[in-house]
Amino acid sequence: MIVEQIYSDNNYRNFHYLIACPDTGEALAIDPLEADLVLAKAADRGWRITQVLNTHEHPDHIGGNARVIAATGAKLLAHAGARDRIPGIDRGLHAGDVIAIGKSGELEVLDTPGHTMSHVCLFCRGDQPGLISGDTLFNAGAGNCHGGGHPEHLYHTFANQLAKLPDATVLYPGHDYIANNLKFTLDREPGNARAVQLLTQVETQDPHAARLTTLAEEKEVNAFFRLSNPTVIARLREAFPDLPTQPSPQDVFIKLRELRNSW
Repeated sequence: MIVEQIYSDNNYRNFHYLIACPDTGEALAIDPLEADLVLAKAADRGWRITQVLNTHEHPDHIGGNARVIAATGAKLLAHAGARDRIPGIDRGLHAGDVIAIGKSGELEVLDTPGHTMSHVCLFCRGDQPGLISGDTLFNAGAGNCHGGGHPEHLYHTFANQLAKLPDATVLYPGHDYIANNLKFTLDREPGNARAVQLLTQVETQDPHAARLTTLAEEKEVNAFFRLSNPTVIARLREAFPDLPTQPSPQDVFIKLRELRNSW
């Protein structure tokens, strides 16, 4: 199975994905807002898009569906709970469903509420596991909850699902927000040497080049995984003096998300 990351150059800094079977040339297009970019990349690689998948219902993820489907006849897949918000869903997805791509590709559906309440992430098992994370988990960050989500649900998605995936899992998020997210981590934890190193790297890197982190790296540089770090907690108490003496991980996560909303 091949994962092709496509950077959009638009104001949203979208990443689109083509997941392809090298044996059959069949491909799954994920969140193809910039439809022409996605169609051109598939044509360049000699792939046939047979399925389109939306991680969630926001316009910057579903806006290219009609164009791609009209050009390819692909079937549309999305969270079963999003049928009234994403037009034309052919297959409603539930936790544990498997999406087959040609002969060799399989993605497991994770039901990951928080950014919205009808959000899926896609997990690829194997020697090099990968996670298509939409707007739930970004490189060094977490999705907001403004458009129909809830921070408590997002915390439980992080704690009960994402944090338990293999550390070698490669992250494929929906947007390129890594530089700002690392700056937020460093605002919360100024002594995080790995975040400093990674920020220096990405600030000089072409965003069209793959910006890939693993879950192990996320646990080093992503404030939303560093909920027991004493510096993170102490700095958070400066902004929220009413934070409990020994805050729970959920307390810290929700306050970090609140702070990030206006940071």
